Amino acid sequence: MASQILILWRFTGIAAAILAWVVIVLSILQNPWFNVYRHALSDLGGPKASRPWIYNVGLMVVGVVACLYSFYLTYRAASKVHVYASALLFIAGVFLVLIGVYPSGTRPHTFVSTWFFIQMWLAVIASAVGMALDGRTVDSAILSAIAIAGPLGAASIKWPSVALLEIYGVILIDIYIALLTIHF
Repeated sequence: MASQILILWRFTGIAAAILAWVVIVLSILQNPWFNVYRHALSDLGGPKASRPWIYNVGLMVVGVVACLYSFYLTYRAASKVHVYASALLFIAGVFLVLIGVYPSGTRPHTFVSTWFFIQMWLAVIASAVGMALDGRTVDSAILSAIAIAGPLGAASIKWPSVALLEIYGVILIDIYIALLTIHF
């Protein structure tokens, strides 16, 4: 029984990633006006959205699941660097919850949504260092590439919309979570 719970716990990161896409797709389906080339994903939870609770509550649930995953990573961590990375992931999960609490159109929204991505980026860097110290050079190189590609791509590509930039970031986060799930 305990081993089955541990296996389920291990895959909470993958569950969070899948759930995030489900929330995004369901929200888009409820808002036919939404255009991925003109809007931000957060508009799906804003005052003009139809059923904004799908997006906002959905992100809160995803954030809680991400926090649970960070506890799993802490449980499995073999070094302080990995514990540090999981703490950063936990904080990112809290910021994801706060994106749902402070949806588009509220004053703190830009801060919490920006810091969600920054915290995830810091977690990727810490995990890359941890994997390098573990001698997992290929995994460390992949995470280092993500850590470089994230801000470089965000800054150098002329994104037609915030939504596409956010989707780019979410895809990089999904790769990060998949790699962690394989490693831990």
